[in-house]
Amino acid sequence: MPTHYDLYQLEDMSGGDKEFMQTVVEAFLTEIPPDLQSMQMAIDNDNHKMAYQFAHKMKPNLEMFGIDLIREISAMERWADSNKPTSAIRPQLDTIITLINNAIEEMRKDWKM
Repeated sequence: MPTHYDLYQLEDMSGGDKEFMQTVVEAFLTEIPPDLQSMQMAIDNDNHKMAYQFAHKMKPNLEMFGIDLIREISAMERWADSNKPTSAIRPQLDTIITLINNAIEEMRKDWKM
């Protein structure tokens, strides 16, 4: 039983089709790591607009896998519309990175990828 992600929404959406679920997991594992890295680089470079775009892009995938980062992603989106320094969003970024990486590691193990 996964602890860092949840398959409820994916199982519901797929009707329990394991092949479809594996395809969606593969897509997540392919797309999310570079998006996460790009978001981190955008923040490191104080590029608010780019950070927003990557946070917003990842949100539906995180929700589909039950990775509870809605508060942190929402904070990232609000930060992107501000002139606040990167230090203001760093705690949320650290949480996002940790939780996503934990989920990725667990998915790779669970799905043998």
